[in-house]
Amino acid sequence: MDIIRFRKSCSDNGAHYNAHLRKQGLERLEKSLKSGKLTKEKINNRGYNKYLKIKNEIAVEIDYAAFKADNKWNGLKGYVTNCTLSETEIMDNYKQLWTIEKAFRISKTDLRVRPIYHRLERRIKTHICIAFCSYKIYKELERNIKLKKLLLSVEQTINELKTIYQAQIILPKSKKRTAIFLPLNLQQQMILKAFDINF
Repeated sequence: MDIIRFRKSCSDNGAHYNAHLRKQGLERLEKSLKSGKLTKEKINNRGYNKYLKIKNEIAVEIDYAAFKADNKWNGLKGYVTNCTLSETEIMDNYKQLWTIEKAFRISKTDLRVRPIYHRLERRIKTHICIAFCSYKIYKELERNIKLKKLLLSVEQTINELKTIYQAQIILPKSKKRTAIFLPLNLQQQMILKAFDINF
């Protein structure tokens, strides 16, 4: 069974903001009603359409009683859950939701998990596994950037690393082959120094 939990906003700003948004939504509905754009098809629970009702089975009108009744929710945020965590734990976990959404965004854009052009199951699984490993490397780079206090994002760091040149040198006497990096700018030098790479 789902349990609904509520949290009161820390200040009255949340309640005033909720009331302001609801008032704006009502004004948009009133404007649409006057212009004749509202029809029976618009009556649903999406957004502020929940304040619409049918009058005499023909006309659509705004349910002002429902609008006023919703004032009791100003400044409250509801969480629907069926888990046994405490209220504090649920709210703390919910605050981390952005990290999951960011992970999906990175996997779709930077790591290009989709579209998947494979049709065999093992190839699809391999594709996702490679994307997951790429995401792990991405997160490890992000962690190291924070650790080393580089003033660059992961994307900026990757873009700079892509353009660093490397030269292969054969020493004349020992014939030993060695490689040196040739940073083109200060940002590339900063990255190499942070990761203790000689150049």
